[in-house]
Amino acid sequence: MDKHSLGQFGEEQAARYLRRRFYSILERNYRCRFGEIDLIAKRGGVLAFVEVKLRRDDSHGEAREFVTALKQQRVIAAAQHWLGLHETELQPRFDVIEVYAPRGETGPVKINHIENAFM
Repeated sequence: MDKHSLGQFGEEQAARYLRRRFYSILERNYRCRFGEIDLIAKRGGVLAFVEVKLRRDDSHGEAREFVTALKQQRVIAAAQHWLGLHETELQPRFDVIEVYAPRGETGPVKINHIENAFM
């Protein structure tokens, strides 16, 4: 399986996880000149801009550690762009969802949702 397919798998697992927790997925893979946001979801009064990180395991560090300061800046800039196009009263938040898939698409996955992961 190539990296792109595995990334899509991780994003789908994260989207399913959020839907099971009563989030509505507004957009997937939002792209603009400033960056990309994997998932944009809402629940209650919160608008979550979600970065998804997929790893087989945490032997080389937790997945969230790969959301670098530069990546955070790009997600924030893309979120500001999205907010400029979509008027909302919802409170924005930046989350990271770690998806651990030891056997890729063929086995069970473990998901860790970190709310307010960065600002």
